[in-house]
Amino acid sequence: MEEAFQRIYEKYHSDLFQFLFYMVKNREQAEDLVQEVYIRILKSHSSFEGRSSEKTWILSIARHVAIDFFRKQKTLKQRIFEAFDWDREQIRDQQPLPEEIAALNEEMQMVYRMLDTCTVDQKAVVILRYIQGMSIADTAAALGFSESKVKTTQHRALKALKNKLSEHSIRKEGIAKG
Repeated sequence: MEEAFQRIYEKYHSDLFQFLFYMVKNREQAEDLVQEVYIRILKSHSSFEGRSSEKTWILSIARHVAIDFFRKQKTLKQRIFEAFDWDREQIRDQQPLPEEIAALNEEMQMVYRMLDTCTVDQKAVVILRYIQGMSIADTAAALGFSESKVKTTQHRALKALKNKLSEHSIRKEGIAKG
């Protein structure tokens, strides 16, 4: 098993980390989630049947780990929101650190920020299709979707991103002229 794990790590670690980083937009959190994925891989590797590629299987696990993370965050945020004294306290911005965004070129920075306007499914499809370069079939297998659902989700995500980028461009031009 150690040999198989080492091979999986060497072959897929970069794609796995990148997928989770784009999903959660926080380096430390992505690293923690990667560890959770590896734990799940170790627990279930013997039951991997090979009906999909190994990469697809691993990214499917990563998607479920990310969804679990988002669910926990949502309930945590809800509990904090309910317990928060809005009259006396300030809220800290949870946006990515400037150095994380600065590492991307300007166009990718905008797409990166606009991914937050997408649903979790749309974000996952965009990351797998355009950042990871996966085919529609592999994306469908990784996400547990039909190929038509991947195409529809991709279409809606790209349309939403295009609209947000257009809005941003119009606002930017208005500021430059004003």
